[in-house]
Amino acid sequence: MQILDGRKTSASIKDELKAKVAELKKEGKKVPHLAAVLVGEDGGSITYVNAKVKACDYVGYDSTLIRFPDSISEEELLSKVDELNNDKSIDGFIVQLPLPKHIDERKVTLAIDPAKDVDGFHPENIGRMSLGLPSFLPATPNGIMELLKRHNIQTEGKHCVIIGRSSIVGTPLSILMSRNDKHANATVTLCHSRTKNLEEICRDADILVAAIGKPYFVKENMVKDGAVVIDVGTSRLEDSSKKSGYKLAGDVAFDEVAEKCSFITPVPGGVGPMTIASLLLNTYEANKRFQSA
Repeated sequence: MQILDGRKTSASIKDELKAKVAELKKEGKKVPHLAAVLVGEDGGSITYVNAKVKACDYVGYDSTLIRFPDSISEEELLSKVDELNNDKSIDGFIVQLPLPKHIDERKVTLAIDPAKDVDGFHPENIGRMSLGLPSFLPATPNGIMELLKRHNIQTEGKHCVIIGRSSIVGTPLSILMSRNDKHANATVTLCHSRTKNLEEICRDADILVAAIGKPYFVKENMVKDGAVVIDVGTSRLEDSSKKSGYKLAGDVAFDEVAEKCSFITPVPGGVGPMTIASLLLNTYEANKRFQSA
């Protein structure tokens, strides 16, 4: 069993980007600029956005963090999105999810200029991805693809089972894994809450991806020997022994599953850092497009 170390792989990507940014500065060109909009005081969102800001600082990007109270109106937030769309100094931006219940997340996503949608959530980018056209790929699915590719994990002809059909992870990942590409070409089964014989299907997986947000859902009896297991889940569980008062739990019961696997991602330190790395890659690409426009 080998650990798929997202922190180490993400660090390699950041070092590659840092060298590219140094070249941009040397040539007197504009460096990438990423902005993030954070609404409210959700602990997970704050931690995640702060990690993005720190990553930008490391690679040499400009970054802007815009914070609003959760009482902000939908109209005010949409106005800020429009402002960012028209700010030529910003190459890409994200609106951190989840948003307060009184704000329509879909409306906000649709309002983002696809050319600045470095999270890869806009329908135009999803559609282009589906057709194999150049686009910003959704950050978490693309981070998973990078993790597999950089560890030379064979995907062609393999059976990939994905548990969870969200528009952020499961569905786009099923498209990326099945594309006619050197680092894809898998046969994909996309499972969800209505899937019958789930355990049996999972046991047939060469690559098993858990992305449903249910702590320790994937047990030893759901994994075949030698499988590659990717754990996307990050649930907060109360833990009085921790200074923070909680611990992060994945969708996979790591301790009982790990020994059966050829590769497995830990939580934390697996997919999470790769999501941030993918966001940085998209922002660099956005900057490059604006430079050549």
